[in-house]
Amino acid sequence: MEKKVLVLNLDHTPVAIVTVQKAIVLTILDKASPLATYSYLSIRTVDREFVYPAVIRLREYKNVPYRGVMLSRHNLFRRDRNECQYCGSSKHLTIDHVVPRSKGGKTEWKNLVTACHRCNTQKGDRTVEQVGFRLQQPPCRPTLKRFLAEYAEKNAEEWMPFLGVKEMG
Repeated sequence: MEKKVLVLNLDHTPVAIVTVQKAIVLTILDKASPLATYSYLSIRTVDREFVYPAVIRLREYKNVPYRGVMLSRHNLFRRDRNECQYCGSSKHLTIDHVVPRSKGGKTEWKNLVTACHRCNTQKGDRTVEQVGFRLQQPPCRPTLKRFLAEYAEKNAEEWMPFLGVKEMG
């Protein structure tokens, strides 16, 4: 798997994740400078060798409107660590509205959880309290920094000092 590169704005806020090719082009064009590298990797051409950047910082501040983490099935499962928020199972996962839509519940981060098919069917069109279920954690909108830190913990520990988070363990 090819390593990804974290792009920081001039003020060190995360802006994007790009391929190494894009990161090297930004560096060669003097639009970014490397802050950290994957020390065990390099990129070689016929006559040149490049360091493999892990984190680059843009040389000019770019105003990037923050839209937050997009609500999607993948991101919802990721937030809930691929576990049913009622029983902890990781099999046959679905999405459940904590407050059912028929009772005015909305399709938004704070009302959606990952649930196994069995718990979702058992809960049906009722609230968590009516069924006697207990959520393992209250649903919330995840932050981009949290998702980046989770990725970095598994794939790019070189990013951790730039994300301003402690080891996640």
